[in-house]
Amino acid sequence: DATAMLVGTDKLWYEPAYAVLMLLVLIFGSYRTIVRIFKWLTLVLFAYVIAGFLARPDWSVVLRATLVPHVVFSRDFLMMLVAIFGTTISPYLFFWQAAQAVEVDRAAGKRTTIARMGATDEELRAARTDVMTGMFFSNFIMYFIILTTGATLHASGQFEIGTAVQAAQALRPLAGNAASLLFALGLIGTGLLGVPVLAGSVAYAMAEAGGWRMGMDEKPNNAKRFYTVLTVAMVGGMAMDFAKLDAIKMLFWSAVLNGVLAPPLIVIILLVCNNRSVMQERVNGFWLNAFGVVTAVVMSAAAIGMIWTFFH
Repeated sequence: DATAMLVGTDKLWYEPAYAVLMLLVLIFGSYRTIVRIFKWLTLVLFAYVIAGFLARPDWSVVLRATLVPHVVFSRDFLMMLVAIFGTTISPYLFFWQAAQAVEVDRAAGKRTTIARMGATDEELRAARTDVMTGMFFSNFIMYFIILTTGATLHASGQFEIGTAVQAAQALRPLAGNAASLLFALGLIGTGLLGVPVLAGSVAYAMAEAGGWRMGMDEKPNNAKRFYTVLTVAMVGGMAMDFAKLDAIKMLFWSAVLNGVLAPPLIVIILLVCNNRSVMQERVNGFWLNAFGVVTAVVMSAAAIGMIWTFFH
């Protein structure tokens, strides 16, 4: 949809082209190649930041709303809160993050399970820096997406947006052509980054559960089931788009589901991370446990509150 807006043509020919290109990169590209492509693609997301400034919001209102949130105990508010939690701490990312840690070790020459056991202080520091940097910028970008749409679409009373192109086109009369095009460019970059990660997470999760051979560095003949799941996930997602299903609603409800499923997984991770038979001397410290427990409690309370509103 966003590409249709940028190039002014029907989307039927290049949606399969996107999917085929992604599949070819994921199946035949090495892990290092995929990482390089994804790293450069993340720069496209800063288009959202520029679009936010071009939308010319009332910065005093933005600052006040940022520092003093308006909380309402209603079904819509709690559903949106759970959805935001679900997009920030998504269960599928647990699988992707763990699988990528293995991929990094394998790329460094640690080909066996025994060779990958344990982690040095330097490796843990690098992983911590990677996660903290990624979380900061992902939330930074999300903030400007919320800011741009809130200052334009919501302020003008446009609450029913069914596709990505509708969101980008609706910005044009409100924030100008440049902001609209940059928002569309950000949507394209988000799709090119997000779709392979989503499909890859499914493949990794199923491969781990089934004990299959897996990995982005594996040849297709050596990991047929892993790449079959990856392909089916990509094709299935494209089929749903061609079926004209409401993409925005699907994204919203998947985020809500993620927000409901994440707290139990956080509890499981905390239990594992405090198990000395698994972690040995690398068990969680006080602050990691404290933040983990608070996160699980807050997310659980939001999910329970949302479910409660459906019956009352």
